[in-house]
Amino acid sequence: MFGGMEEMKKQMQDALTKIIVEAEAGDGAIRIKANAARQILDVTIDPSLELNDKEELEDLILEATNRVIAAAAMKEQEESKALLGKMLPPGMENLFG
Repeated sequence: MFGGMEEMKKQMQDALTKIIVEAEAGDGAIRIKANAARQILDVTIDPSLELNDKEELEDLILEATNRVIAAAAMKEQEESKALLGKMLPPGMENLFG
């Protein structure tokens, strides 16, 4: 039984790493890409952005990071729900909403 659970956990983790989400802040000045396993994959700062204000840059990075992590969490939840639905007996797919 637990061997099946470990295999399912690995499949889930593999699936989550393949789902990519993106978020931005400052009208695209900062873009962050992550996967649904909540791993940050890429951070892009628009080269035309005036980098004179360190505090503003930090705020934009925080905002974009929080947005991408929230998007990743939503995708993780959707994927978990879909996988759980596949495991349940027929007719019980909507048991958890």
